[in-house]
Amino acid sequence: MDKDIIKGIEIVNTKFDHIDDIIAIENLSFSIPWSKKTFWDELKNNEFAIYLSAKIEDKVVGYAGMWKIVDEGHITNIAVHPKYRQMGVGSRLLEALMKRANTEGITKMTLEVRRNNKAARHLYEKFGFTVYGIRKEYYADNGEDALIMWCELQQTE
Repeated sequence: MDKDIIKGIEIVNTKFDHIDDIIAIENLSFSIPWSKKTFWDELKNNEFAIYLSAKIEDKVVGYAGMWKIVDEGHITNIAVHPKYRQMGVGSRLLEALMKRANTEGITKMTLEVRRNNKAARHLYEKFGFTVYGIRKEYYADNGEDALIMWCELQQTE
């Protein structure tokens, strides 16, 4: 892991001018990527959406999002540009998202992850997420199952 890269990462609230970088990451990361309009709508119109961006200098190298639903946080997506994977960027994003959840009064978080996405599952398990169920044939591109994972947050004051 390149520790100099990790030191240079800044986690910030996602802004509209981050969307082009996010779309590039989205297209490199997912077989069914979200559109630019979807991200625009999330930032502009979804009062329950919280999105964070990982930046190095002026470039977004990763992002994470969740929806606040009463006292639960539903993680919508976490993605890191392939050039910056396996360097701790995803961990920094998830840690920042969990801290933000805590400040928002969120007590537990959930997400769906592809059964075969071992890297993502490892990341979530490292942060205390546990598999609680399966959504059969959840992913439209190949019919892969999704694992439903949950994590209880440690409340801080």
